[in-house]
Amino acid sequence: MSWIDHWEPEKPEFWESRGKRIARKNLAFSILAENLGFSVWVLMSIVVVSLGSVGFAFSVGQQFWLLIVPNLVGAALRVPYTFAVPRFGGRLWTTISAGLLLIPCAMLTYAVSTPGTPYWFFLFTSAAMGLGGGNFSSSMANISFFYPEGKKGLALGLNAAGGNLGVAITQLVVPIVITIGTGIHLAYAALIWMPFIVVATACAWFFMDSLTQAKPDGQSYKLALSNPHTWVMSFLYIGTFGSFIGFSFAFPSLIKISFVDYKGWVALAFLGALIGSVARPLGGWLADRIGGAKVTLGTFVGLGLGTVGVILSVDLRNFALFFGSFIALFVLAGVGNGSTYRMIPAIFRTQSDDDKSAKRQAAAVVGIAGAIGAAGGVLVNLVFKFSLEGASKSLTPALTAFLVFYGLCVGTTWWFYLRRNVFAERPSLAYAGV
Repeated sequence: MSWIDHWEPEKPEFWESRGKRIARKNLAFSILAENLGFSVWVLMSIVVVSLGSVGFAFSVGQQFWLLIVPNLVGAALRVPYTFAVPRFGGRLWTTISAGLLLIPCAMLTYAVSTPGTPYWFFLFTSAAMGLGGGNFSSSMANISFFYPEGKKGLALGLNAAGGNLGVAITQLVVPIVITIGTGIHLAYAALIWMPFIVVATACAWFFMDSLTQAKPDGQSYKLALSNPHTWVMSFLYIGTFGSFIGFSFAFPSLIKISFVDYKGWVALAFLGALIGSVARPLGGWLADRIGGAKVTLGTFVGLGLGTVGVILSVDLRNFALFFGSFIALFVLAGVGNGSTYRMIPAIFRTQSDDDKSAKRQAAAVVGIAGAIGAAGGVLVNLVFKFSLEGASKSLTPALTAFLVFYGLCVGTTWWFYLRRNVFAERPSLAYAGV
């Protein structure tokens, strides 16, 4: 087992002579495995659009459940996946979690290749895809230990963005791959990932490392759970990552359902996830320089304005405004993802005199906030489902609910981290980079 006992990234001599090289190596292979996790996690978002073309006539409600279930399972797995890192080590757990992605790919290949496959099997297949959603928390918690505080924002942003790009890659590649030859071949949507999963699994085993200090104990989780900042940041992460992943799952279907004449544009749905993923490290970078809370507040204001644009586009039946507003939502959610995650280690560094304890608590919060944020994606798709099945059969009720929620996020960010006397009440936060 490649365990490293001595790790002091805050010391410049150690970082330059040894730490930087090892950290970058682990970051690279972590990104590869996490990218494939996201690719498999959102696979149903594209497959569901083409199920009718190959003989599986599911209702709008049934289709949205196929989107909700992997999101729900992925969210639920994020906490145990975070515990798996201290139990098995980052190297072994990355190997295991990457290898598990072969299961949903095999299930999807069988489901779409077998005529008359029952709906319940598609639901189980969607649930298995949730295995890819858990990878994020274990990867982020693991990488957070490798980098010094001053470089953590960009590193975590790159790690998360590399994973998030899996959404865009799936939504770009799968529509092309399944149309190779004559007709629609949905089995290709699963088969294409299998060789890459094998490669990522082997790379994690042979090239990654595990840090002895990356061991959040039970006490760290108890302290994190009792800290109000854990729940504040989890709430804000619902607004950023919950928006990103929820919109990523729903965007292709929303185009097809709401603008039938423009359903060919489903092939360009990947642009939202692509631009949002690329924007994530920008959020971490900005947070490192001007403060995570300021960046986060700005993104929530922007998310509210983008939501207004989508509402207007639905009322005016203007597809260009609809598509452009959604792209803006993805960008802002991506920036917010980076800034909120940068705030977590900064805040918890002020909560303890023990640097190692603070890092362990922050790692615990990464798992907790990651799980709750991913659950926000479930809520996004549930709201879309009920809105489209309701009396109006329109997106407007769902979008109005999102607008109200973003307003609450603006108020929460300001109240806890930006109002004039907040630093007087908790002066340590003034030095937390928030």
